[in-house]
This record gives sequence, structure tokens and C-alpha cells, in this order.
Amino acid sequence: MTTTDPISPTTVSSRRAWLAMSVLLAGMFMALLDTTIVNVALPTIRTSLDASESTLSWIISGYALAFGLVLIPAGRIGDRFGHKWDFIVGLAIFTAASIWCGVAEDSTHLIIARVVQGLGGGIFFPPVQAFIQLMFEPRKRGKPFAIMGAVIGVSSALGPIVGGLLIEAIGEENGWRWIFAVNVPIGIVALIAAVVLLPKGAEGKKLSTDFVGLALLSGSLVAILVPLIQGEDEGWPLWTYLSLAGGVLLLVAFALWERRVESRGAEPLVPPRLFSHPSFTGGTILALVFFAAFTSIFFTISIFWQSGLGHTALESGLVSVPFAIGNIIGASQSDRLARRLGRTVLVIGIALLSIGLIALFVILLVTPAADLTNWHLLLPLLIAGFGSGLFIAPNARFIVATVDRSEAGAASGVIGTMQRIGSAVGIAVIGAVFFGNIGPITGPADLPVAFGQAAVPALAVSAVFAIVAFALVFALPKRVDMH
Repeated sequence: MTTTDPISPTTVSSRRAWLAMSVLLAGMFMALLDTTIVNVALPTIRTSLDASESTLSWIISGYALAFGLVLIPAGRIGDRFGHKWDFIVGLAIFTAASIWCGVAEDSTHLIIARVVQGLGGGIFFPPVQAFIQLMFEPRKRGKPFAIMGAVIGVSSALGPIVGGLLIEAIGEENGWRWIFAVNVPIGIVALIAAVVLLPKGAEGKKLSTDFVGLALLSGSLVAILVPLIQGEDEGWPLWTYLSLAGGVLLLVAFALWERRVESRGAEPLVPPRLFSHPSFTGGTILALVFFAAFTSIFFTISIFWQSGLGHTALESGLVSVPFAIGNIIGASQSDRLARRLGRTVLVIGIALLSIGLIALFVILLVTPAADLTNWHLLLPLLIAGFGSGLFIAPNARFIVATVDRSEAGAASGVIGTMQRIGSAVGIAVIGAVFFGNIGPITGPADLPVAFGQAAVPALAVSAVFAIVAFALVFALPKRVDMH
């Protein structure tokens, strides 16, 4: 028995479908903007709350991890009880947590609030794709999916710019609080619009109760991320290595448990049958490492540009403008090129991202840190942004195409989770590399060189992530149905 009446694409008018789509995309934009908008605020948060280096990583990774872990359970709940209220509840939690972030009195409260904010984002994110499937006929889904992909890339790229503008306008002392508070009026308007515009509907599917699987997956990822984030601060004591080993064992236990759940005819959190397709396995790893490379760029540049070179938050945000422009151009062309070129558009996209990151690494390696300007980074970031724009919009459809149509929903949930986990892992790894390589500082004059020494290996790791993603893209099918 379901709580709402089912809908089909024929029951939703085209005008109302696009109005509802605008509400969904507004929510998605906020959630993904918050993955990178905080980057330019990290130095001011560090000063304002006397936060440690590991705290800065947790502010980013805690959000991404919570976001990713709740995606699959939230999608299942939406399938059972209706995606409308799934979206509304998640957006309400996200909006309330944004208030909490804005008034946080210390770094511990801010980390907890960011985790809750991530949970809210992860709850209302799955309904976006579900509603596209429900409101648009198959032959008309290309455009909304392309727009959704563009929003994913553009919102992440615009985060540092928006954050820099807010901090510049309000001041460094409290400007970082307003990067969270700005979500509140948008969230309230979106909530009201969602109640009015989103159609009711539920698939009535059996609800998975694989809480053991969720606990094992969550425990394994936390056990792996905690030492990666805290290890450098604490000098890599024995517990960090034990935690990493325990996290790997929990991942193995999770895989075995999911096989057991599936063998009993129950619904596992992550269906193991999906990974019987080698191309899907490669595709999910591709999603993880691409987002590890993609999101970690802004973390490195923001801290280096502000803490190392002494630029303002706005100047730091403006560094990412070429990336944002490239991303918008790439995303606008990705659907058309994917129809013509198939998988080649993904190959080109990751190749350009890799070239851009390698160029950034070389520029920082050969140019004295004190001499660096925005102009040095303009072309590499433009190239990397264009590549990410080409890739992000169509990649999920290529990965989903590696499994049977009946498994498409479960596959989409796994891909979304891997993308967010990739963001969390990328920040954790890059943060450990960056803060672990900061050179000796005896005075302000040492800052550019010290932070420059840290930025070079951090960007090298981001480039390695991108190169690995380039190798994995060939696991995907050459062509898929883009209609």
C-alpha cells in the first residue's frame, strides 16, 4: 500500500514538469554549491574558530561522506513512500542545518552541523533524477538530464566565486557564516514551491531494511577517512594504521554481507549482481576517482592562494572563474557531442582535465610561488573546466548502460554514492598530502614558499587521480542510447 497516487509522464503537463524541474534544480544547485563554496572560507574559519588543519578537511569531507552514504537509502525510501516528501524532508533538514552552520560557536559544532547538512542534501538529491524519469517521456529526457549534469558541474565550479563575493561583501570575521545563511531564504522558497509544484507519486516498491549493510559501509568509510584526515595532525600513530586496516576488513565484510542478503532473496543496500558486470565495476571506480580529482582542485588552490600568498577570499574565488566558464561551455555541448561521438566525448573530457591538472602542477613546480598570478592558472583551469563539463553530464548514463535496464535505478544510486565518496576521499587524501608538505615557517616571508611546497605534491596527486580516471573510461561502452 502506498501513501500517494502513482504518476506517469502523461499525467504531468509539460509546463508544470519544467516548473517542478526548476525547483528540483534549485535544491540540487544549493547542495552541490556547498561542496565547494566553503573552500574559500577555510582560512577565515581557521582564524575565527581557531580550527586545526584536520578540522578544515572534516568540514569538506564530513559533508561529502554523509551526503554519499544516505543517497541509496533515501532513494529506496522515496521509491516506497513517494519522492515528493523525500525531497521536502531532505530540503528542510538541509535548510535547518545551514542555520546551524551559520551560528556554530566552535569547530566541533560546525563539523556536526556540516554532517547533518550533508545528510539533508543526500536525502533530497535522489528525487531529482527520479522525477525526471516520472515527469518526462523517454524521448524527452535528454534535455533535462543534460541540464542536470550542467548544474552538477557549474554549481561546484561557482562555489568558490560565490563564497569569495560573500566574504568580501560582509567581511572575513562573519562572512564565512553567511555562505551557509544564504541557503536559508532559497531553501524556504524552494520548500514552499516544492509543496505546490511537485507531483505526488510513489512506485510502491518493497523497502529495503539492510541496516546492517548500511552500518558496515558507513563504518568502513569512517574507519578509512578518520586516519587520513587526523593522521598528519597527530603524527601518524599506531591507531591510524590499525583504523585503515580495520576499514578495509569492514569493506570485505560489507561485500560478503550484501551477497548473503541477496542470496536470501532480500533487497541489499548495494546489489552485488551489479558488479558481475566488469564494465560497471570499472565505471563506479571511474566515478570515484574523477570526483576525487575534480573537487580537490579547489581545496588546494583556495588554501594556497589565501593562506600562502595572502590573497583575499574574493581573489581566491576569482581564480576559479576560468574553470567555471570552461565547465559551462563543456556542459552545454556535452549532450550533442555524446550523441555524435559516443564514449569519445568522455575520453576527451578526462584527457582535457588531466592535461589541465598536469599543466597546473608544472606551473607551480617551475614558477616561484611569490610570482604566481591568476594569469598563470587561467589556461590550465579553462582546459580542465571544459573537460569536466564534457564529462560530468553524460557519464552517469554511460555507466548505467553497462547493466540491465531493470537494474538502472539501483545502478544510479550506487554511482551517485561513489561520486560523493570520491569527493570525501579526494579531500581527505589531498588534505593529508597538502598539510603534510608545508615547509618550515619562521615568519610571514616564508608563507609563499612553504605553502607552495605543499601545493605542488597536492596537485600532483589530483593529476594522478585524473590519469587513473582516463584509463578507466575505456571500460565503458562505446555508445549508448541518448534518447
